[in-house]
Amino acid sequence: MASLLPRSVLRSFNSSLRAAARPSIHLQRPAAPLFRRFLATPTTEQPRLRLGSVAPNFKAKTTQGDIDFHDFIGDKWTILFSHPADFTPVCTTELGAFAKMKDEFEKRGVKMIGLSANDLGSHDKWIQDINEVANTNLQFPIIADADRHVAFLYDMVDQQDLDNIDEKGIAFTIRSVFVIDSNKKIRLTMMYPASTGRNTAEVLRVIDSLQTGDKKGVTTPINWMPGEDVIVPPSVSTPDAKKKFGEVREVKPYLRFTNVGK
Repeated sequence: MASLLPRSVLRSFNSSLRAAARPSIHLQRPAAPLFRRFLATPTTEQPRLRLGSVAPNFKAKTTQGDIDFHDFIGDKWTILFSHPADFTPVCTTELGAFAKMKDEFEKRGVKMIGLSANDLGSHDKWIQDINEVANTNLQFPIIADADRHVAFLYDMVDQQDLDNIDEKGIAFTIRSVFVIDSNKKIRLTMMYPASTGRNTAEVLRVIDSLQTGDKKGVTTPINWMPGEDVIVPPSVSTPDAKKKFGEVREVKPYLRFTNVGK
């Protein structure tokens, strides 16, 4: 009977048989991570928080009123630092230490703003504890980020907390530090696990280094402190460096030191 059928019909029939014999495969996209309904999730692509990029803007409630972050920065340098939660031991010591450094940061034209993943009512009570424990008077605002909107915007969330979201509930923020200049550019980021307290002196040292570099056109070596020798950038020739800075000490052709004072 097959010999009586046209070849075109036979080819079509055979193709149908082969297709029917193949296993049916349905590809599905991986399921999106499940987040609790009270957890803020990004609705747009995560900003790329590279050094030199503009710090993402946001509006938020703080212990000193509602803010637009870029308006808050204004023409000042700013430190944004996050904390996992109110009434936690490490965070309490950190906020107290930063509060005590207020005058030093103000000398450098630097504002401070904290963030903790609780509401305003909790923040206000916590500040009383901070002032008591550290014997200080905390004056900078603390962002209320109970829904983690800013934490996700600035990628301040530990991967472990995301992976364990169903077991642990809402994700904690990690200890992040962002140093932002007067042009609203991110100049430095530091990320610490929740278990490790930061070093306020290092944050201040970094700001001194960045501001010295901007003003003087130099870079700073390991463990540099204000008043110590700085490095002449490779882009500046030794004759030009001597004209600009005076004495230049050459250790290697690519490693030259000078002093620009404090």
